[in-house]
Amino acid sequence: MTNSRFTMVDLFCGVGGLSSGFIASGFQPLLAIDRAEAAVATYARNLGRHARRSEIDEETEIPASTVVVGGPPCQGFSSAGLRKAGDSRNSLVSCFADLVRRHKPDAFVFENVEGFLTAEDGARVFDLLVPLVEAGYRIHLRKVNLANHGIPQHRKRVIAIGGLGWDPSFPEPTHFASGAPGSESIGRDLPSAPTLGDVLEGLPPPSTTPPGEPQGHYYRPLEGIDLARARALEPGQTMRDLPAELWHESFARRAFRRVMDGTPTERRGGPPSGVKRLRADVPSKTITSGATAEFLHPTEDRTLTLRECAAIQTFADDFAFQGGHNEQALLIGNAVPPAFARILASHLAADLARADAGAREGALLSFTPTASSGMSPALSRLARRVYSMFQRDGAERLRQGTLWP
Repeated sequence: MTNSRFTMVDLFCGVGGLSSGFIASGFQPLLAIDRAEAAVATYARNLGRHARRSEIDEETEIPASTVVVGGPPCQGFSSAGLRKAGDSRNSLVSCFADLVRRHKPDAFVFENVEGFLTAEDGARVFDLLVPLVEAGYRIHLRKVNLANHGIPQHRKRVIAIGGLGWDPSFPEPTHFASGAPGSESIGRDLPSAPTLGDVLEGLPPPSTTPPGEPQGHYYRPLEGIDLARARALEPGQTMRDLPAELWHESFARRAFRRVMDGTPTERRGGPPSGVKRLRADVPSKTITSGATAEFLHPTEDRTLTLRECAAIQTFADDFAFQGGHNEQALLIGNAVPPAFARILASHLAADLARADAGAREGALLSFTPTASSGMSPALSRLARRVYSMFQRDGAERLRQGTLWP
């Protein structure tokens, strides 16, 4: 394998977060596919005419390439939305695996939300691993917090990296991150991750009318009870910290239902936190499609702008998003941060340049479902099944609590 200019195909490409990082690392894009019109239009405007709008199934034809990357739509198992058993979007994990197995690129990179691990009792993990290990891929599958890789956001994602007959490596944490449960268990001796304040300092004051400068940097001024909520929230506080008269009706209804179920008020949990004021001194909370409605600026009584969300996702200020406000919010929230994609791509390029592909069998080289010392019952069940199927020493590592390889 020579150190030539590597090629790539991006499946379920969205606006091109993954492609952005791979292109910046020297990969030549051959094809990018997505079904969403606004996503493909955004990709084409910013990254090139190799983007195609199309449904993706097991029969989709893709060109031979060095690497296939992709993140099948996550709504079927995202913790931010409704989980529906049998959701047709979940089967796109199998579709991704089948396309990789059929076209046999030298490597693949898969990205998804953390809910991917436990959806339908872990079925989607096996949809990915079983066909690809059988096809000869040697794979790392880990859940990571992107803040530990220098992204100004606590964004937990599942990443799989596989090499066909050779052992890829996996990027290790480069930053210490605080401000989220469990985040301080990794890299205490590493430099601190960039904060939300670092990102916001790089943008000019926003306007109150679209399109904003740079594009999307505008907000709608809050009024009435929405403004009262904002003024009452301190950095780091959420709807739970407000007096009951300022709760959203839906929040109050769900909170009341929890109390009627016998849950003590001080341990209410349950209801979504709703509107929240972010802290400037730590990485942002995860940017989702609802960020411009739910996330308050750390010091100003307003919500985040689309451009602020895009900047937290590490998109350049001149990256132009297409579609209406809600479409753009969805595209931004679903994207892989380009800066993290570049880390994956540069790491993989170095591996490819020295890879020694042989006749080695497929294998699961590492599996890290969590970086914390404890696991939920669902995650523990998954770990036992994965280790028993793919790793001889996995059961012992699970018993000892040493999940990091």
